[in-house]
Amino acid sequence: MLLSSYNKDKLEAGCDEAGRGCLAGPVVAAAVILPPGFECGELNDSKQLTEKQREYLRPIIE
Repeated sequence: MLLSSYNKDKLEAGCDEAGRGCLAGPVVAAAVILPPGFECGELNDSKQLTEKQREYLRPIIE
């Protein structure tokens, strides 16, 4: 995860994209801003998570 640099004037959002097919094909992008102090050791790279792990983490992120 990115190191957070929260202050009253600045927010950071990590984002990820997933594309399939040719170079100019459809792309889905997402970003999320988590509250200051949010920690979740299991959350790092969604591409390395199993479907079960993603479903477990979903309500934590939401």
